[in-house]
Amino acid sequence: MVLNYIWIAFFVIAFVIGLIKLVFLGDTEIFQHMVEGVFNSSKSSVMDIALPLIGNMAFWLGILNVAEKAGAINFLSRIVGPFFQRLFPEVPKNHPATGQMLMNFSANMLGLDNAATPLGLKAMGSLQELNKDKETASNAQIMFLVLHTSGLQLLPVTIIAQRAILGAANPADVLIPCIIATYVATVVGIIAVAIRQKINLFNRVILGWIGGLTAFIATFIWYVTTHLSKEQITLASNVMSNFLLFLIPVVIILGGLRKKIDVFDAFIEGAKGGFETSVKIIPYLVAMLVAISVFRTCGALDYINDGVRWVVTQFNADTRFVDAMPVAYMKPLSGSGSKGMMIDVIKTFGPDSFAGRLASTFNGSADTTFYIVALYFGSVGIKRSRYAIPAGLLADLAGVITAILVCYLFFA
Repeated sequence: MVLNYIWIAFFVIAFVIGLIKLVFLGDTEIFQHMVEGVFNSSKSSVMDIALPLIGNMAFWLGILNVAEKAGAINFLSRIVGPFFQRLFPEVPKNHPATGQMLMNFSANMLGLDNAATPLGLKAMGSLQELNKDKETASNAQIMFLVLHTSGLQLLPVTIIAQRAILGAANPADVLIPCIIATYVATVVGIIAVAIRQKINLFNRVILGWIGGLTAFIATFIWYVTTHLSKEQITLASNVMSNFLLFLIPVVIILGGLRKKIDVFDAFIEGAKGGFETSVKIIPYLVAMLVAISVFRTCGALDYINDGVRWVVTQFNADTRFVDAMPVAYMKPLSGSGSKGMMIDVIKTFGPDSFAGRLASTFNGSADTTFYIVALYFGSVGIKRSRYAIPAGLLADLAGVITAILVCYLFFA
């Protein structure tokens, strides 16, 4: 229901702003630009996202099927089961969804975007099998979605690579701010959903796992800042991500060989679902990306930014962060849109400027909430998302605020 109102609002707001620009400002091309945006985003939804996703989905769903038959999913479920049983009490013990969710989270943490989406869609499908009301998101699905949209990531490889392309003196200098911001977003997301679902966060198992993850991230930050040079951080991020992206399927294939299963047939069996899932999500992608396109093209984001700048100015506060805010506005809506905004900010102010670094941190502080809701819930036919969007946006907001504070601490 929330997504329905937001989707309608995008079109209505875009039309009103376009009409004002036409009548009062004499902008005779505004509706032409919005119509072009509709056609371009409709085409991009299918040609640039859905169709390329078919091959990616087929490969990783095939690998995941091999992992399931080799027992890897059950193995992961046993390891993380005690923690997930507290966060996902509706999911039975050792259910395949537990291992699938863990693989999705692991891929996200390592910056393996190409693997994370197929694994996440598979996990959402498994959770849907447990869902009694097939058109309404279950508690487990909401918790999974919010954790996914918080975007916990240790290796923001694409951001570092983009900064290198745009001439940053030290492309990896946003690594630590990104980790801190996305970790805070994840913790806030867990707390928000847990309060709504009445999950006891003071349980020893939950505290132990969150404390352990916090210690691991703190150790990781300490190591890269004290033992690696700036150039080594950039190199290690790129090498490690690609190494792991290839290592994961190799390990799974060897595991299948060890279990004496027909690895090739198992892969083909799983890969067949890639086409069906990719086609199923096309209407949801078109609907969401077209709405985002008209909202962006009409200039609504610029007006929001001008309003924020005016408010900050009234308090005589530093307004440098406002220059990067368009990235924060766009991030919950569109990954490609936020990346485009980030590149625009970096080109305008420079990759090593405060705005350029903050824009990069914004892009790595959370994930695309609206896009993920449309994609993941759409893939299983969920029509009522309940409080998934507000909880996801709250996590995004926590990531944005943390990114601003951390960047002022590191770069101001």
